[in-house]
Amino acid sequence: MCGIAGYTGIDEREYLQKMTDRLFHRGPDDGGEYHSAEDCVHLGMRRLAIVDIKDGVQPMTTADGRFCIVYNGEIFNAPELRKELESQGRAFRTDHSDTEVILQLYARDGAMAPGRLNGMFAFAIYDRDRRTLFCARDQAGIKPFFYSVGPDGRFSFASEIKALLLLPWVERAIDRQAVADFLSFQAIPAPRTIYSAIRKLPAGASLIYSLADHSVSVLPYWTPPVDLYRRDPLRADPREYPRIIRGAFERAVNRWSTSDVPIAYSLSGGIDSSAVVGASAHILKGPLATYTLGFTDSPDLDERAPAREVAAMWNTDHHEILLTEQDLLGSLDAMADALDEPYAGGLPSWFVFREMGRHVKVAMTGTGGDELFGNYGKWLAHEWGGKRLTRIRTFLRNGGSMRHLLASPHGALHYPYFTDAAKQSLLTPAFASGLSPSTALLEHLWRASPDADPRSRVAFMDFQLQLPEEFLFMTDRFSMAHSVEARTPLLDRELVETVFRIPPEARTTSGSLKRLFIAAVADLLPPAVLSSRKRGFVLPAGRWLRGRLRPLVEDLCNPSSLRTQGIFQESVFEQIVRPHLSGERNLDWQLWTILSFQLWYDHFISPSRVSVR
Repeated sequence: MCGIAGYTGIDEREYLQKMTDRLFHRGPDDGGEYHSAEDCVHLGMRRLAIVDIKDGVQPMTTADGRFCIVYNGEIFNAPELRKELESQGRAFRTDHSDTEVILQLYARDGAMAPGRLNGMFAFAIYDRDRRTLFCARDQAGIKPFFYSVGPDGRFSFASEIKALLLLPWVERAIDRQAVADFLSFQAIPAPRTIYSAIRKLPAGASLIYSLADHSVSVLPYWTPPVDLYRRDPLRADPREYPRIIRGAFERAVNRWSTSDVPIAYSLSGGIDSSAVVGASAHILKGPLATYTLGFTDSPDLDERAPAREVAAMWNTDHHEILLTEQDLLGSLDAMADALDEPYAGGLPSWFVFREMGRHVKVAMTGTGGDELFGNYGKWLAHEWGGKRLTRIRTFLRNGGSMRHLLASPHGALHYPYFTDAAKQSLLTPAFASGLSPSTALLEHLWRASPDADPRSRVAFMDFQLQLPEEFLFMTDRFSMAHSVEARTPLLDRELVETVFRIPPEARTTSGSLKRLFIAAVADLLPPAVLSSRKRGFVLPAGRWLRGRLRPLVEDLCNPSSLRTQGIFQESVFEQIVRPHLSGERNLDWQLWTILSFQLWYDHFISPSRVSVR
């Protein structure tokens, strides 16, 4: 795991050192640079040494000097790929470096290489002979890749936006559409970022940049295969599905446990993280360290009790972290710096990774299980009946317009927070002028799904949007801020594709929303976990916003600040801020979304020099 950065088109090397220094938290163990004076290509990295600690240094070049790679991530099928490449006569110089496997695979397969990888990755490979940069991001979007193409065709990239902002040729103009999308999704969908001049490579996509003509080509090499059950169905009795899923799950956990350093486990007390702990204890046969977050003042959100049951069942070295309002208040600025962009999702993971970072370099999580196994019935909102009518009423009650509902019916019902119509009363007319409806993006994803079943369509949408842009985005930034590599074995490629080879109605039903996975792992879980309701890893935001966070809210969201900023209308204070703070109405997610944007703006943007586009 590491942070990578690079740029082309200028024969000045000092910027690369600044970029990698800014990414030091992603790789405090080692660093390196590569410079091609001939093509003005500069590649750099910071390394968190986890696998092949001695030999896996970067940047890494092939023996003939043609290819050079900088890479962030872990490839868990690297041993198998290495054997295959060696059997074809390709010589390796390292003992078991997955970096060299990618390099040799690309030398053989070119742009087809990412499709062979199982793991989490983002990399850039310079091809000296073809004068190209080939970049790719893993299928699920676990690892980030940001890039910018300047007016003169200069190409720059980095693992985090903050490193790109150090380059004087990368502009800081705010992308207005990204702001509008953030208000609907609480995160910013690819390929946009909060800055007009910076883009993110979508999950499962590759990019080719030509040094000759400065062209950029972005193409998907993988999309969620939600129709595999029709194209390549499992040839098994449905009663065997749990056993098959269990085998794929255990293989995934075993693969993703590859490490030359100790591993810890994030344990929320829910089914997914508890199953990862149980499978790891069952497979690895060694003592595990588990970490759980709790709240003393919010029993409805406190998951310590079921987590303790899991820890006792598997005799783990269990750690509990108690979170208070003051802890959050004291960390918000550091969180904003880590995130680089507005983000209004859950923040508790910050404190889990912070504690883990004091002891280990690798953390296993249960991220991805919800999206893979039905997302607790989100698909029911798209079927005719009570759930659909309820979502329509909620959409209209939140200010949604019938025009947008008719134009993007499935997008409107999926999970926008602020509706497109409601945003017209939030954003200033000048800022909102010409913006596209955010629900149109959801409608596009709905229609792009290769399978028509609502369960499949929702899974396709979530794998393309909520999973990479919200959950995996947060997991990467918060873990790497503390020099911890977070792993997500439930997003193992073999496991994902095995699940999608099963008909959607066998994966989840209205009566048993996570039936298949629960059947597969029930013996790994204590009764307290099997019977507990889904809580979500969130904060008691509504109450805390009225408590110690109140002065911060009043400072960043008062009418004067909003007027000076010129993005939100001053009336937002009377619409949202004052009613929530006074207790007149509970507008927790609305206020939290606005505050999250203001925290980012306050940390990164100077009003004297910002522009909007």
